[in-house]
Amino acid sequence: IPPLAENHQFILIDPMLATGGSAIEAVNILKKEGVRNIKFMCLIAAPEGVKAFCTTHPEIDVYAAALDEKLNDKAYILPGLGDAGDRLFGTV
Repeated sequence: IPPLAENHQFILIDPMLATGGSAIEAVNILKKEGVRNIKFMCLIAAPEGVKAFCTTHPEIDVYAAALDEKLNDKAYILPGLGDAGDRLFGTV
C-alpha cells in the first residue's frame, strides 16, 4: 500500500459482497497498514454480507448498486450474477 496522507480516502471495490468475509479481511489489512478513511463499494450485495461487514466495521460506509434477496446454501448471491471472476476472465 503506498503511503497515504491522513486525509486521503481509500475506496475498496469488489464486484460482489456475499458473506462479507473477503471485504472484512481486506479492511482489516488496510487498518493494520494505518489506512483510516475507507469506503466500500460493490455492484451487488447480499443482506447477510452487508450485516456481517457493518457489524465488524460499523464506521465504514457501504455503497452497493443493488441489494439482492439472500445467499443460497453455497453462499452465492440470489438471484445474483454468477461467479464474477469467471465472468471477467471468461472461464465459464
